[in-house]
This record gives sequence, structure tokens and C-alpha cells, in this order.
Amino acid sequence: FAFWDDYDASMPWGAHERAHDVFADELRGLGARALPVAVDLSHADAPALALNRVRAALGPIQALVASHAHSVDSGILDTSVEAFDRHFAVNTRGTWLLIKAFAEQYSSGFGLGRIVALTSDHTAHNLPYGASKGALDRIVKAAAVELANLGITANLVNPGPIDTGWMTSELAEQLAAETALGRLGRPQDTADLVAFLLSVSGGWVNGQLLHSNGGFHLGV
Repeated sequence: FAFWDDYDASMPWGAHERAHDVFADELRGLGARALPVAVDLSHADAPALALNRVRAALGPIQALVASHAHSVDSGILDTSVEAFDRHFAVNTRGTWLLIKAFAEQYSSGFGLGRIVALTSDHTAHNLPYGASKGALDRIVKAAAVELANLGITANLVNPGPIDTGWMTSELAEQLAAETALGRLGRPQDTADLVAFLLSVSGGWVNGQLLHSNGGFHLGV
């Protein structure tokens, strides 16, 4: 799995020293093999280098989950060119290059290959993030068609607002009230759907944007 502490350090939640090592140890305790890899996706060569490192250490990669994001709130009038370009470099170009490097390890009919990307429907007041995620959607849907002959499926998951500790109590209450099932999403809700899409049972789902959000905004 990938991480980038410099970005976390610039955000309100901050970077947590050795958090990736602790997480890797937890995964190993469950019987999984884990390799934390620091990746700055704003650099064009980073995606291929990261996947090459993983393959060298752990062998062929069967699944790619793109859950990364660069997100700084701004709108049409106050977004800088630098911020716009960085959002697209990380969220859009970075994901395309990850998908490209992932697919290049496959020969025709290789078998089970899975791509799942997390997306968003943000628009107003979150211009560069929302626009970069919209472009990401098109890339993943293209992958579902262009990589099908390699035995690869590609899907998107829009998880809605997820309670990972970043929300104020007021915002959490507001978003829960706007969700049909009456609560915020939890990380496990998203993980369960991603796990299904990565499985053999999820192999017939391809090229889809799935909303796993408890009915968020259905009544608005």
C-alpha cells in the first residue's frame, strides 16, 4: 500500500509517525503480505516505480485499489493554476499511470485482474478536486473496455461522506441527516464493496460507478 506523509502533514489531521508501519504489521498479523511504499503521485515516474517495487518484493499484482486523493477546497475564482495542476497530477494523471503500469504486467487473457477507484461527486466550492475526479471516472470506464481482453475489470465506487474522524460534530450531524439510512458511512461499508469487486464473485461487474452511500442526498 502507498502513503505520502508530506501531504498528510499539510492537512488538519496531520501525519502520524510510523502509522504505515503499524498498519503493515496489523496486515501481517492477519496473514497478509504487506509493503508500505512512499509515493508522491505528482511526479510522472512515481506510479511505475512504485508498482515495480511492489512486484519485485511481492510478485505479480492482481488488484489495484486507487483510494488516494489530493483535496484542497477552492472554487472557480480562488483556485490557483498550481493547485489545479496538482489535483489533476495526483488524482487523474497519477491514477491513469497506475492503471497503465498495472495493465502492462498482463498478457492477453492473463486471468483475474481488478481495478477499483474511489471517486466523488463534488462540484461547487471544490473545483479542482471534483473536476479531477470527474476525469478519473472517464479513465476508469475506458479501462473497463480497453483492458477487458487482458482479463481485467475496472469499476468506480462513490462512498459518499465517510466518518474517518475528520468531520466536526456539526458537519457529521448534518450529513447523517441527509443520508436516507440515518448515519454516516463507515470505512467498513466501503471496504466490503471493494472486497466484493476484487473477488471472483464480483467479476461480472465491469465499467460501473457504484454509489455506496446509504442513500446520501436522495431526499434533497
